[in-house]
Amino acid sequence: MTIGWNAIAIEPVDGVAVALRDLAPGEDVIVRVGGKVETLTAREAVALGHKIARRAHAAGEPVMKYGARIALATKAFAAGDHVHVHNIKSARAYEGKA
Repeated sequence: MTIGWNAIAIEPVDGVAVALRDLAPGEDVIVRVGGKVETLTAREAVALGHKIARRAHAAGEPVMKYGARIALATKAFAAGDHVHVHNIKSARAYEGKA
């Protein structure tokens, strides 16, 4: 079965999507958000199951996934960037809550 997207976000407020397969730099990323689809370009490699930014984030800004704040950006990143431990820190670990 082939699906029409290669990343998914659960809530429109989510600033990141989850890669449904490995994504290559420069690849079109088709993100399913609810019943809608949006397209962005991967700026770097993103592994299956990892997060890709749907929009730019400033350092210190909350990162939303599944409709909840999961992390804080430790440095600015752009739409299409790989979002992982190199540019976010857990909201729970640093604030005691999500």
